Amino acid sequence: MPRFTEKQAAGCSVLKKKTAIEGRQELERRILHGLQDEWKEAVWVLDPIFRDRMAMPFFRLSDARDKWGQWSAGNREISIGRRLVYNHPWCAVREVLLHELAHQLSDELLGNRGGPPHGPIFQKACELLRANPEASGSYPPLDERIASVSPDPQDRQMLKIRKLFALAESANPYEAERALAKARELAAKCNLKRKDGSAGQYASFFVGEPALRHAREHYLLASILQDFYFVKGIWVAAYVLDRCRMGRVLEISGRRENVLTAMHVHDYIRRFEKNQWLIYRKEHSQRIRRSDFTTGILEGFRQSLSKRAARKPDGDEIKDLVKAEDRRLGEYIKWKYPSVVQFRTAGRVRDANVVRDGRRIGNRITIPENANGDSGPCLLPAPPSAANVRGRRRS
Repeated sequence: MPRFTEKQAAGCSVLKKKTAIEGRQELERRILHGLQDEWKEAVWVLDPIFRDRMAMPFFRLSDARDKWGQWSAGNREISIGRRLVYNHPWCAVREVLLHELAHQLSDELLGNRGGPPHGPIFQKACELLRANPEASGSYPPLDERIASVSPDPQDRQMLKIRKLFALAESANPYEAERALAKARELAAKCNLKRKDGSAGQYASFFVGEPALRHAREHYLLASILQDFYFVKGIWVAAYVLDRCRMGRVLEISGRRENVLTAMHVHDYIRRFEKNQWLIYRKEHSQRIRRSDFTTGILEGFRQSLSKRAARKPDGDEIKDLVKAEDRRLGEYIKWKYPSVVQFRTAGRVRDANVVRDGRRIGNRITIPENANGDSGPCLLPAPPSAANVRGRRRS
């Protein structure tokens, strides 16, 4: 599984928005504002006895090369490294922020001032905040851990699965369909060979971009990832840089290899929708809505996946095993998101013919391996001089 490439980083969302944010000083002001907003959201996971007593610290961006972040009890300050915010996605930044917030909680409210910095009291603070106790120092950021390859036999199995995704690009529809079905079958079996269902076996990552509003097709794609790719999705609060406000983003959780696969599927489908829409719009002069067309594509893709899943070998055995895996993942979801608000999305289809055309295209989708490496959103470009549970998490 290749690491995130420079070419992928150059295409990240904030790079496209850089022209709308004049100057590095203004850019960093917005980042600091985002850290403040994320801090406010993070403390909501705490019981009121702690939450009401937490006072917001100062925030600073640092040039430190040996650490991602730091809590200074004397200055009541959380510093986050520029190296992190400029080169890694926002979910990786937030992971470090939660780690430093755990230091603040353990020092100011749990009585750890002067005690061991990563001792039992700090570990308790991490548990309360759902923070990663290792997310500091030279510990790899979240995106690098998701994309890294280890000697684990399960990772080698996932390489086989990704080769099958590459075969799914075949022009032969029969070969492509068999490859995709086999990839999902191997992924299911790979999940179930793991016996350890602890929280440490799972990871969570943002897919798509934080936004104040999301279109109907974004929710449809989220439900497809959850129903067919062995992950769970939660719409969580996240900072929208160009709007200086908190919005929402889809965060998917699951085994690291499943999260990586779901990220790849998500990004491929979004690119596919965009390209097909550009072609379709040129061929139709009347006023048509993109939402109708992309809704049809996703409905067709779901129908195609459902048919393939129903035909795959050992279907009943796999379904029973996946249910067992889902229970372990469900325990992780309950721990990570203690408060989830359910909501429904509504979208009115205006042109049934456009939806039908999109559905016909969606029925033919196969997911190839990404030739440019696994994609994932970065928060910022390099400095100029250097899920589906539909809900909202309150942290």
